[in-house]
Amino acid sequence: MTTESLGAEQGRFVADVAAKLSGFLGAQQETMSTISSDVIPLMGSITNLVTGGKRLRALMCYWGWRGAGGESAHPDIITAGCALELFQAAALIHDDIIDRSDTRRGGPSVHKRFSQLHEREGWALDSERFGHAAAILTGDLCLSFSEEAFTQIGARAASGTSARRIFNLMRAEVMAGQYLDILEEVAGPVRDRAGAVKRAQSIIRFKSAKYSTEHPLALGGALAGASKELLQGYSAFALPLGEAFQLRDDVLGVFGDPGTTGKPAGDDLREGKRTVLVGFAINQAGAADSAYIDSMLGRQDLGEAEVAEIRRIIVDCGALEATEAMIEELSNEAFEALDRLPLAELPLTALRQLAEAAVSRAA
Repeated sequence: MTTESLGAEQGRFVADVAAKLSGFLGAQQETMSTISSDVIPLMGSITNLVTGGKRLRALMCYWGWRGAGGESAHPDIITAGCALELFQAAALIHDDIIDRSDTRRGGPSVHKRFSQLHEREGWALDSERFGHAAAILTGDLCLSFSEEAFTQIGARAASGTSARRIFNLMRAEVMAGQYLDILEEVAGPVRDRAGAVKRAQSIIRFKSAKYSTEHPLALGGALAGASKELLQGYSAFALPLGEAFQLRDDVLGVFGDPGTTGKPAGDDLREGKRTVLVGFAINQAGAADSAYIDSMLGRQDLGEAEVAEIRRIIVDCGALEATEAMIEELSNEAFEALDRLPLAELPLTALRQLAEAAVSRAA
């Protein structure tokens, strides 16, 4: 096995998923166009969102499939990758509405695009409300497409199969995790501060970690007929990896370079996210600094000076150091579990590269 052969196989899969998405959404657009030309912007928003991106979930699914003996370039795993990308897009559309985030990958988020459409056309009533409503419907449509794509796999993904159970559980857990996230934003300030980090860990596990890494990897394995033992091994590797991945995302949400992340500096703070990083800060900072963070979280008018002050508190109280230590601990746990997996060299190397990129990324 060479780096070139791994890269070539992975590149072919990514290209195949992109082609599948293009064909699938093209067919959907033809159907939607028979309803009205006015609904075409919904399709354009979905197509724009699934074009590009890291394809982390699709790739985890692919190497879970290959690790369990699945053939390269098989139509079923390409379709599964397509379904995961559509589900990811639906989650991002709804997440940006919930978080009041106006940017996604360096451009306007879907709800912001619809608000801008409203303003350009000079339509009546409130542009922001229209943007949110249209984006909710776009996200729902994308979620429906994800289910339709997954069903196209056929027998491997039929009701009662391990793959179907994983796909269903993944979607339900993300919704539950999203609710825990918005609940913590409003209830966190009056809840037990000592439990803030533990609650934030639960949120990242169900809102992000499981559907970013654990479930996609297991889904690919299940589609290829993986044993129960292999699926358990996949989870032992992918769950701590997913948690480390999200913790890195939370650090970037406060300290990341906007030119690299594609989001304004401190955007997570304006969105009021009570992450593990924030939980550590609230617990470890002095009373005045802790109260300052509480008073600033979720303020849409948070300026650069306030963001800089919160960053200072996070660093000075050791919250950033504690979060980085947790990332390292989870990463070590993931790589140790990876070393125990009974995989061939190609999928093992591919998973190692994906894992390294996930925890050391700058965007």
